Amino acid sequence: MTGSALPFPLAVSLGDPAGIGPELIAEAWARRVEERLPPFFTVGGAGLLVAAGRTRGIDLPIERIGEPAEAAQVFASALPVFGHLDADHTPGDPSEAGARLALASLETATALSVQGEAAGLVTGPIAKSELAKIGFAYPGQTEFVAAASGVAAEDAVMMLAGPSLRTVPMTVHCALSEVPGRLNAELILRRCMIVARAMQRDFGLRHPRLAICGLNPHAGENGRMGREEIEMIGPAVEALRSEGIEATGPLPADSLFAPRMRATYDVAIAMYHDQALVPLKALDFDQGVNVTLGLPTIRTSPDHGTAFAIAGKGVAEPGAMIAALRMAGEMAERRAAYTRPS
Repeated sequence: MTGSALPFPLAVSLGDPAGIGPELIAEAWARRVEERLPPFFTVGGAGLLVAAGRTRGIDLPIERIGEPAEAAQVFASALPVFGHLDADHTPGDPSEAGARLALASLETATALSVQGEAAGLVTGPIAKSELAKIGFAYPGQTEFVAAASGVAAEDAVMMLAGPSLRTVPMTVHCALSEVPGRLNAELILRRCMIVARAMQRDFGLRHPRLAICGLNPHAGENGRMGREEIEMIGPAVEALRSEGIEATGPLPADSLFAPRMRATYDVAIAMYHDQALVPLKALDFDQGVNVTLGLPTIRTSPDHGTAFAIAGKGVAEPGAMIAALRMAGEMAERRAAYTRPS
């Protein structure tokens, strides 16, 4: 993956400047050649990124650009930075000024991607509580990017992807007690259809295989431990098959993530947050990528948070940020070359 086939570079939002995002962006640029990363630029943060790079022993060259397209020309010798937004580097000490920079960077990077001036969007980790203090009304970046793209929040599907596993939770940030009430066959069918199309268009799988988890232990044991599998999940699986999608389930989640089982599917569809994220983080914690499916633009993010406790100490692993950049570039290349399967 060299990025040479991309029509435009990737846009990267900084995330919270007090977190590990800026230093990992600097590290990713420093490793651009060995990791074969596509060209990317950040929105704002020139001084912040230089300071964050120093905490990792990186003497980071910066070049300001006036247009996103200029990033490809300067990327080999300097990290391109679009715009003049900036903030002090105060690792581990979030502030209102930092939150405002994080939001402004996200807004501009998203707009550039939606407008087609960037090949895709990679978002640095934010602190939702800090953004809420300045009026950010969205549950997270996924919902913000969906709204900016004109996509309903329920049609923006979160997938976690790593070298060993791809998994999609049907419900995300809600109490476990609320999950059964939020699930229904129509939701499962609709979101699985979005997943299947994205696997074809963005991941190059002409006939993706979906494995659908049950909600209850042992996938309900034919109703002995709950009827969601019988009344919701099973009918959704049958509907997927009628649409020509290779779907299996409902399957017991306690065995679905074993090595031999993972070889039988391309994406595991989970019913709730931890059912999806626990195996992904156990297997691929340092290389996990959060991908938003169902958008007209490409959006990825490292699957970790701001990690304020270790920011500025030079110990944060850059693997997930590097993987998010690489995956966004690969998705953009595949989408540009995509032809719908007959």
